[in-house]
Amino acid sequence: MRIGVFIIAARFPGQEPGRVLADSVELIVAAEEAGFDDAWIAEHHFMTYGVCPSATTLAAVAIGRTSRIGLGTAVSVLSTHHPVALAEQAAMLHHLSGGRFTLGVGRGGPWVDLEVFGTGVERFERGFGESLDVLLRALSGGPVAADGEFFRFREVAMVPPARLRPVVACTSEATVGLAAGRGLPMLLGMHVGDAGKADLVAGYAARGGTAKGHIAAAVGHVADSTALAVRELKSSMPGWLGPGLAGYVPVDGRPRASRDIPGYVDLLTRIHPVGSAGHCAETLLCTSEATGIEHFILMVEGLGEHRRTLENIRRFGAEVLPLLAR
Repeated sequence: MRIGVFIIAARFPGQEPGRVLADSVELIVAAEEAGFDDAWIAEHHFMTYGVCPSATTLAAVAIGRTSRIGLGTAVSVLSTHHPVALAEQAAMLHHLSGGRFTLGVGRGGPWVDLEVFGTGVERFERGFGESLDVLLRALSGGPVAADGEFFRFREVAMVPPARLRPVVACTSEATVGLAAGRGLPMLLGMHVGDAGKADLVAGYAARGGTAKGHIAAAVGHVADSTALAVRELKSSMPGWLGPGLAGYVPVDGRPRASRDIPGYVDLLTRIHPVGSAGHCAETLLCTSEATGIEHFILMVEGLGEHRRTLENIRRFGAEVLPLLAR
């Protein structure tokens, strides 16, 4: 089983964004020291939920501060990136890290980002497959060209070249089908319980997907007791999630779905490794048995205080990871 951390660069009320970013790098360094296998970095734009607009940039900084831990993006939003430009960044990180970097990509959402970056809602709605194919050609180790609806350009050499297979965030049957058809592993979100994850994995196989190594994101928080861990997150997370998730602004006036924040936090604390060390280990093992997934990345920032997050990472390393290893 592989266990990593999932760094959102979450900005809780009153925190300064630049400090949050610097602290995020420290969390990755601490995760390496604690024995985690990898660290995955989220990308968000124009919102306080996560204040890292470039997961590849933060990964580059973390690569320079670490020596062993894997680094990945969870995810770089392909609907607002040119796939060749993103492939160039991934190739650089691959070489600079000595092969420790993994590119994770996702479709994103119908947010104002599409307007600001000029890619448009059409590319979000029907261009993800084409973007993914251009990205795969650019990461094949050879030249790349395109003649599609959204990308048309003559053949160019990729410099530096790299052979990389990205991970794809999957939240719908459509994205599962795209990942399966291209033999790419899936990254599953925190909002999905064991049954939902198992359905997505089964759907992937039914569509002919052959890749191994699917990844599941989860909330991870360890405390002296499960009741205490749950109580701490229910006290801290709503103050972040309420204003943070409100930052998702639709691109075209469509209504934005509201979310029951206390109910969502309750769900997260029930389905994820939130509790005593033994409870956290048991939860991860049960999820792995139910879904076949053996790679988990844990969102460890739920308390919203840097010192406490460092403590959470260190306790996971000292108390939970040894139970999983046994």
